[in-house]
Amino acid sequence: MIKIEIKEGENIERALKRYKRKHRNVQIMQNLREKRYFAKPSVKRRREVQKAEYIQGLRDAENI
Repeated sequence: MIKIEIKEGENIERALKRYKRKHRNVQIMQNLREKRYFAKPSVKRRREVQKAEYIQGLRDAENI
């Protein structure tokens, strides 16, 4: 569970911004979406390989 301590005199908007940043970094929602349906290990691995190939292609295109 994410806890945000509001410091004395701190604006609530600033605290909310810190909460949102922590929430995004922890990737709570992303993990929930991934675990909604079962995916075979071979499918997970295939997705990882495809993502790695895509990112490597972007990096190669950037270096040309």
